[in-house]
Amino acid sequence: METKQQNNQNMDKYFFRASAEDFKKIPGAPLAYWFSGNDFNAFSGEKIEKYSNVCIGMKTGENEKFIRAWYEISNSKIGFYLPTLIDANNSCYTWFPYLKGGDYRRWHGNYELILNWINYGENIKNHVNKHGVSDSRLRPSNYDFYFSKGLNWSFITSGNFGVRLHDNGFFFDVAGSSLFAKEGFLNAFFVGYLNSKVASRFLSALNPTLNMQIENIKALPVLRIENTFKLEKRVLNLKSRTKQDWDSYETSWDFTSLPLLQTIYSQSIIQSTYQTFRSHWQKMTLEMQQLEEENNRIFIEAYGLGDELTPEVPLKEITLTCNPYYRYNGKKSDAELEKLLLADTMKEYISYAVGCMFGRYSLDKEGLILANQGDTLQEYLSQVPDPKFMPDEDNVIPILDDNWFVDDIVDRFYVFLRVTFGIEHFNENLQFIEDSIGKSVRNYFVSDFYTDHVKRYKKRPIYWMFSSPKGSFNVLIYLHRYNEDTVSTILNNYLREFQNKLKAYEIQLQELSESSTARQGDKTKALKEIQKVRRTLDEILQWERNVIYPLATQRIAIDLDDGVKVNYAKFAGAVKKIAGLN
Repeated sequence: METKQQNNQNMDKYFFRASAEDFKKIPGAPLAYWFSGNDFNAFSGEKIEKYSNVCIGMKTGENEKFIRAWYEISNSKIGFYLPTLIDANNSCYTWFPYLKGGDYRRWHGNYELILNWINYGENIKNHVNKHGVSDSRLRPSNYDFYFSKGLNWSFITSGNFGVRLHDNGFFFDVAGSSLFAKEGFLNAFFVGYLNSKVASRFLSALNPTLNMQIENIKALPVLRIENTFKLEKRVLNLKSRTKQDWDSYETSWDFTSLPLLQTIYSQSIIQSTYQTFRSHWQKMTLEMQQLEEENNRIFIEAYGLGDELTPEVPLKEITLTCNPYYRYNGKKSDAELEKLLLADTMKEYISYAVGCMFGRYSLDKEGLILANQGDTLQEYLSQVPDPKFMPDEDNVIPILDDNWFVDDIVDRFYVFLRVTFGIEHFNENLQFIEDSIGKSVRNYFVSDFYTDHVKRYKKRPIYWMFSSPKGSFNVLIYLHRYNEDTVSTILNNYLREFQNKLKAYEIQLQELSESSTARQGDKTKALKEIQKVRRTLDEILQWERNVIYPLATQRIAIDLDDGVKVNYAKFAGAVKKIAGLN
C-alpha cells in the first residue's frame, strides 16, 4: 500500500514551481509552467524586433481578382527575382511573385503565387468592396520591404512552425508575414533560429494557438551566437538542398527538366534508374536531418537548454517533397510509404511526358518552351529545330478506351518511353510503370490522369480535358496553346471522326452477329458491343448538338490573365467538371 510520503513524492513529478515575477519576463505573461530558469533568463534579454523588422504584408482586398497561380499566366508577363520594387515599376511585366505562407515547409519553397501589380499596383490601391469602401491594405511603413531579401512563414500553422528564406523580388501577404534583418545582422541567422527547437519552445509559450502573430515573433528573445559564419553556411546549405528538392517538380517556376531523366541517374532500365534516384533522395534526406540537428544543437547550447531539449529531428519534419515521411501524412509503414513514393514518381514521369507532348517542355532544351498565350508548334520548332520527341501538331490529344487515332495519348506515351529509355527494354519498362501505378497506362489516362493533374496544379489545371457527359469521348488540350479554332478542331477532327469510326465499327459488329460461320459466343458478344456503341453514339451526338457545336460557332476568346477559374467556366458542359472550382 502506497504511503502518504510516497504519494507526495509521486505528486512532485507533476508539480511545477515558478515565480510570478518570472512569468512577467515573458511578453503577455503567459503561464508557461514548464519553463526553466534558463528559459526565463533568456526573456530577460533583447528581443528579435531590436535586430530585425518583422512585418505584416498587404491585403489586396480581393485575392481572386489580383492573385494567380504562376502557371496560369503567360510566362513572359511575369517578372521573376527583380532586385527592387523600382525595377518592377519600371518593367514591362504585369505579374510578380507573391508570398502567402502556404504549407508547412522549412528553408525554401512555397513559391506558387503571383500578384497583378500593373501600373504600380493602381488597381489594388484603388480597390473598393461591394459597399464602396476601400478594402486594400498597402501599409506605407512596410512598403520599403517589398522585393527585399528576407524570411517568410505561414500565419496559420499546423502545429509546426516553418520559416523560409526568400531572395529579392517578392511581395508578401498578411498570411505570409516576413522578417528582414537590420544592417549588421544576417537573415540566415534568423531563419536558423526560428526553425530551431528553441524558438518552437518559446513560441509555444507566447502563442499556443495555430495563428502565428507577428507580435509573437517580435517578442522572441535573441542571444548572440559565436561564429555566425558557420551557422550561416549551414543554413544556406539547408536552403540550397531544399531548393533543389522544390525545383525538381514541374509546379516550380525554376523547374528545368525531370530529374529522373538526368544523365547522372538515367539508365536503360527505368527500375534501376529509380533505385539510383531513390538512393540519392534518401542520402539527401539524412544529410538534411543531420544539418538540422546541428542547427538545433547550436541554439540549445547557446540558450543553456540542454536539460530541457534534445537536438534530434524526426524524419517526418524534414520538409523535402522527396521524403515520404513528410510528404504523406498519417501513420503508414515504411513499405506503404515507399509504394506511394514510387507510384507518384512514375505519375510525375507520365505528367512530364504529357508536357513534352504539348511542347511545354522538351527533351532537348531545359526549362519552359511553350508557355505563353497562343503559342504554336512553329514557336517550338524555332527553339528546338530537330526535337527527339515531336509535340502534338494541333494541340488536341485524344484519351479514349482504345487507339482510335494516330495521336492517341497512350501511343504517344509509348513513343516517349522508347525515346527516353530505349527500345530494347520497352516491355520491361512499361510493365514496371504499370505495376507501380497499379493499372495499365491506358486505364490510368482514361480514369486517373486528369484527377491527378488537377490535384497537382491545385485546381488550376493547365491541360484541359474536354469530356462527354459519361466520359465516352475525351481529349486533352494545353491552355497556353488554345486559340479560337480549338473547339472546332475538337469537333471536326476528333468528335465527328470518332462518330464515323464508331459507325463503321457498328457495321462490322452487325455483320459478325449475322454471320453464318461465326461462333454463337462471338455473335452474342457482338450484339452486346453493338448496344454499347449505340449508347456511346447517342451520348456524343447529343453532346455535339447541345454543347460542342454551339461553342465551336462562338469561337470563344480567352485571356490568361483572367485565370483558370474564369476561363474554365466559359466552357462549362464541355470540359470535365472540377469540384470546388466555382
